[in-house]
Parts: sequence; C-alpha cells; structure tokens
Amino acid sequence: MGLQLDPHSQPPVDMKNLPKYRVTDLTQGGKLAQIVLDDKTYTLRITRAGKLILTK
Repeated sequence: MGLQLDPHSQPPVDMKNLPKYRVTDLTQGGKLAQIVLDDKTYTLRITRAGKLILTK
C-alpha cells in the first residue's frame, strides 16, 4: 500500500509572510466592518470582551 494523499490538502502556508491587518483599521475605529468574498458580504464585529465574530 502506498501513501494516500488528501486531494483537498494544500501546501503549508508560511505564516510569517501573510498579510496582516489591524482590526481597528478595518473597522475605522468602530466595532463593525463588512468583508466581501465573491458576492457574499460578511460582518466582522468586535465584542465587548475584545473577541472577533465573523457572521454572514
């Protein structure tokens, strides 16, 4: 038996070279921002506890 590879797997990502954004830049100092992926809009919200929630 040979090694079976997951057809959906992707090569490892170099986390040091990913784009980085400050959430306060995305929300322009507020608590909400909209993020668009394809034709779908998502809402990014900063909670009172300082956590992030992304909803569709």
